[in-house]
Amino acid sequence: MRCMPIQLYLQLRIITQTLGENLRHLLSIVMELFEDISIKPYNSFGIQAQSQWLVNIKSFLELKHFLESEWNHYSRKLILGGGSNVLFTRDYRGLILRPIIKGIEIVEENEKDVYVRAMCGENWDEFVAFCLEREWYGLENLSLIPGNVGACPIQNIGAYGKEVKDAIFSVEAIYLSTFETVSLSNAECEFGYRSSIFKTKQKDKYIIYAVVFKLSKIKELNTDYVDVQRELENYEIIDIKAVRSAISAIRWRKLPDPNCIGNAGSFFKNPIISLENYNLNKEKYPSIPGFPCGIDEVKVSAAWLIEQISYKGVRKGDVGTSPVQPLVIVNYGDATGQEILNFAQEIQSEVMDVFGICLEIEVNVI
Repeated sequence: MRCMPIQLYLQLRIITQTLGENLRHLLSIVMELFEDISIKPYNSFGIQAQSQWLVNIKSFLELKHFLESEWNHYSRKLILGGGSNVLFTRDYRGLILRPIIKGIEIVEENEKDVYVRAMCGENWDEFVAFCLEREWYGLENLSLIPGNVGACPIQNIGAYGKEVKDAIFSVEAIYLSTFETVSLSNAECEFGYRSSIFKTKQKDKYIIYAVVFKLSKIKELNTDYVDVQRELENYEIIDIKAVRSAISAIRWRKLPDPNCIGNAGSFFKNPIISLENYNLNKEKYPSIPGFPCGIDEVKVSAAWLIEQISYKGVRKGDVGTSPVQPLVIVNYGDATGQEILNFAQEIQSEVMDVFGICLEIEVNVI
């Protein structure tokens, strides 16, 4: 298969979309706009809350049209993807924008690599499966992570020794103050641990509508994690499908299914502390796990810290930590978002009192 160079493709892509703006008045654009709607189906915690307005956007053309309409001047707006990393603590008095644009295409392909473009509304794990079926390497360790493609650069999702930044070539977005369509390179996204420019200095400045991934056709497997190595002992052939199957099996055992019990996966980040702080804790708690992270810094397991303060499997009303993975806070039924946040803050306070370590919340609290 012959494809045009990726930079030319992306430039033509933006030009074509810009030309499409002039044609939008000839089209009948019907957006799904709802008033005073329950957002329980749109967040993996299953929190019962209402949104004043909610709109589903199903195409790039609809997105541009919407952003340039009077609705864009609504005083309070929230961009919501798959809802797998958000906690609503109250009703949302504003407009929720859900870009659920679908589509996957090959941008460029050669003997070694393939550049694949996925639209923001694609389910992340289904996209990973799509790539692995074609033996494109780079995303297998990120199997079974909930959410949509559009959210993966914001959080820089990661698991089992890999982060999505390792596979992202560029991010296509609209700059909300000017409606300009831009393509941000990997470097321009300023990826960090569970972070990016979209969470820091450019927070709420862009809306991501597509991501371009650079994946390898050459076998490149990362199986350094001990849990992964142990799981792979059950497989005769260690290939890309085996790695996906092994990681999926581990995640199913450790993480509750949000379709069965409300949760948002890991609630806290693994804290990165100074080497001095780590050594002080090591003297008191010799078994504290630590992983070198940069110069004179150590990453500590948040799950271990929570388990040491006896919060593993704790339940208070309809809120608790998973009995298998204490890093996961769950909604056992009808917990409110505020009750979940209060419970999380209890854990933060206890960890700080015992270890002098600040646990940072990974979930976006609304």
